[in-house]
Amino acid sequence: MTGIVSFGAYIPRYRMSRKTITAAMGWYASAGVPGEKAVANYDEDSVTMAVAAGMNCLEETGSGSVEALYLATVNAPYKERQDAGIVAGALDLGTAVRTADFTDSTKAGTSALIAGCEAVKSGSVRKLVVCAADCRMGKPGSFEEANYGDGAAALLLGDSNVVATFQGSYSVTHDFMDRWRAEDEKFPHSSEDRWIRDEGYTKFINEAIAGLLAKYELTPKEIAKAVYPCLYPREHAAIGKSAGFAPEQIQQELLSSVGDCGAAHPLMMLVAALEEAKPGDRIVVASYGNGADAMFFEVTDEITKMKSRKGVKAGLGLRADLASYEKYLSFRGILPVEKGIRGETGPTQVPVLWRDRHEILGLYGSKCKKCNTPQYPSQRICVNPGCVAVDQMEPYRFADKKGRLFSYTGDSLAFSVSPPEMYGVIDFEGGGRYILDVTDSDPESLAVDMPVEMTFRRRYVDEMRGIYAYFWKATPVTA
Repeated sequence: MTGIVSFGAYIPRYRMSRKTITAAMGWYASAGVPGEKAVANYDEDSVTMAVAAGMNCLEETGSGSVEALYLATVNAPYKERQDAGIVAGALDLGTAVRTADFTDSTKAGTSALIAGCEAVKSGSVRKLVVCAADCRMGKPGSFEEANYGDGAAALLLGDSNVVATFQGSYSVTHDFMDRWRAEDEKFPHSSEDRWIRDEGYTKFINEAIAGLLAKYELTPKEIAKAVYPCLYPREHAAIGKSAGFAPEQIQQELLSSVGDCGAAHPLMMLVAALEEAKPGDRIVVASYGNGADAMFFEVTDEITKMKSRKGVKAGLGLRADLASYEKYLSFRGILPVEKGIRGETGPTQVPVLWRDRHEILGLYGSKCKKCNTPQYPSQRICVNPGCVAVDQMEPYRFADKKGRLFSYTGDSLAFSVSPPEMYGVIDFEGGGRYILDVTDSDPESLAVDMPVEMTFRRRYVDEMRGIYAYFWKATPVTA
């Protein structure tokens, strides 16, 4: 029985009201979308958000049995380096793991999900993680800027303890140029919105859903939830109606609360539907982008055993206002910021990144076999003054450990896109102490002995060499 074993999602804490964009630009083509959108912090991107969603997904099951990871995104940090490999390293999947990037279309998330389900069904792998994340940019004042949001979803696929069985899929492909972006371009181009809406979303999503229902001899009344994206709120409801679904069968869109998250969007909506699902529910999920994919799942009794986690529902409740449009532009690198001498980075030592890859990507330290004292980074000699054993260490992962803030400081002299740069001495649960950057907070919100957890982030960008340097930071525990 192939299907979804676990699921997770990640929504950045920052939210920017669309009124903030209006106030800054004087106008924008919002097509009447109200509310706010989720904005990734300056140290977040598609890779870091995929890691966050993946950790949320694997919180109960662990990563030990995962044999493959697929990453879907249209905004990959690298064009010639496998981003899925970075995510796999941060999630501690080991080296005997298959990885692949799915990209270049907003239906890449469902394409990866279909490929993952079929890989498990064929028996080539038994456990596979699909991560989808996007952090897209729209030109200031554009429709895309107002409506694009940031977020990620992750689904663990397997053949046992399945909470939703994979029943089948149906895909359509059209070389339809609604929005496109060439290799070296930062912002997308767009055709006329009415044409995109009427010729694209309305026809392609309906074609895929109708084909799926016909292929598996289903009627709309047999479906508990229909999940599909649409950038146009009125048309979202109209698509469901024309497909034969009642309003209560249509999964609520995330446009007014998160925004359109590209390749991650339909999978985030699927996670939201699974969070509220009950045994026996049939869920249809469709995507959009150069055609459409449609698949359907049937929820099992295993769904009742799922523990609450920081998914879509919890992520929507954890928010902080980003009221500065200028700060948003600096986060995205659209507004050039003077870094000064203190902000210069590099040269990045690539051999060091390779040699210390377990310490950097996996946040692995060592643990003394003699006295069980953990320490970071890895050492040959135990730091316990009552032990000081030599070469008696075993690998010990800190990334999945919580800790407490022993002390902290805010540095206004060090360069930061969102000053001050904050550092904290972290005492990890179970032992171990290290100094880490503190993110997603401000000095006024921090306190000694505050519980914190680890989050994978961009540490810096070596612009001269085109390197994004990733490492772990501490962030306050939110739930």
